[in-house]
Amino acid sequence: LYGQEINVGTWGICKMNMMLHGLRSAQIKRCDTLRDPQLVEKGRLTEFDIVIAKPPFSLKNWGYEQAHDDPYRRFRFGIPPKGYADYSFVQHMIAILNPKGRLGVVLPHGALFRGGAEGKIRQGILEEDLLEAVIGLPSKLFFGAGIPACLFIANKNKPQSHKGKIFFLYGANDYLEGKKQNKLRKEDITKIVAAFKEYKTVAKYCRPVTLDEIRENDYNLNITRYID
Repeated sequence: LYGQEINVGTWGICKMNMMLHGLRSAQIKRCDTLRDPQLVEKGRLTEFDIVIAKPPFSLKNWGYEQAHDDPYRRFRFGIPPKGYADYSFVQHMIAILNPKGRLGVVLPHGALFRGGAEGKIRQGILEEDLLEAVIGLPSKLFFGAGIPACLFIANKNKPQSHKGKIFFLYGANDYLEGKKQNKLRKEDITKIVAAFKEYKTVAKYCRPVTLDEIRENDYNLNITRYID
């Protein structure tokens, strides 16, 4: 188990969690993942089976200038805008997946449809058939972020039946409402996982969408374009 975190408080809590759960071999580095990743072997980024993250939404000061000369060539689909680091994190995570690796990252909905450089990055990711699913989540799930978010699921080794398709799921209606934060119940998570595993169309909830249909929509991944 490996991790990278820039915030000293979060990093410290994570290290403590590892100790409390007996995971003393976990390597949790304190660093700036975008400017100076620390999980490196012999000058190359370490590759992983599974990568999960909830990066800060649309981070402004993320290292735009340094990205143009990135020694690890992580930003091969394009350099994201100065004020939106979402696809910087996504491209870093794609770069550290091994050939059978899978990725789950929480993103703001804007990353699904904003144009310009981000649109070209989305196009590149889609044309390489790396994206497997986009799952819409309820609002107010995450501390300090009231806006609704989504899960962006990538897979470097998609099963044959999933190739050339992206699974869209609108899960914003299923949650337990809280005063400050909402919560996904066990049944909500089970419903999402079951729908993804079955990979079928359920009216007003989910369906697999072909890459051709997404091309017709100019690589826009806004969930409500595909789920009524």
